[in-house]
Amino acid sequence: MDPQTPTPSSGLRVSPAALCILVICVAVELTLQLADLGLLDIRRLRLRCYEYGGFWPGLLDDWRPNYAAQPWLMFLTYGFLHTGLAHLVVNMITLVSLGRGVSQRGGERGFLIVYVGSILGGALGYLFLASSPQPMVGASGALFGLAGALLAWEFLDRRRARERLTPVYALVALLAVLNVVLWWAMGGQMAWQTHLGGGLAGGAIALILARKEAPSD
Repeated sequence: MDPQTPTPSSGLRVSPAALCILVICVAVELTLQLADLGLLDIRRLRLRCYEYGGFWPGLLDDWRPNYAAQPWLMFLTYGFLHTGLAHLVVNMITLVSLGRGVSQRGGERGFLIVYVGSILGGALGYLFLASSPQPMVGASGALFGLAGALLAWEFLDRRRARERLTPVYALVALLAVLNVVLWWAMGGQMAWQTHLGGGLAGGAIALILARKEAPSD
């Protein structure tokens, strides 16, 4: 079967890989919520999770890590932490929505490659573009990577079919404007650098996957 053609039921199901990520993120945040409410007798659990799992650019400079592998593991662990229920809910709804489309096109393996690559790309974007020493958490870098992958595939499909590329450019512009608006509304506290890094990484990975899937002459 052509990897670009979804099965009749694929539009109705949730990507199993996305569901696993959702369960992990929800379990982590609910545990932190219980600790915040004093229902778990673990003091400062949220702060400790941020300290150990958030992305801290200073750890790649001269800061002392909490454990030996932290400067490397934080490139992944930050993507499973959130700042609260609202942050979690918005990201998980986006994960299910975009994850379905990416898994339809690239399969579960392709979804995981895009997702993990976008987490890493988001961290690199924050590392090289952010000037704040504050930690960064959240799955939005990976989610922008999923969006970037879908846009890259749509670009390829339209170019091969000799269709107008204007809708793709319009969606890219819309995402850029959305980031500017959110950054302003949040008083500059939104990590747009992570969104940019994740989006570029997801798009690049999608193009590579599409090249490997292209039928040979």
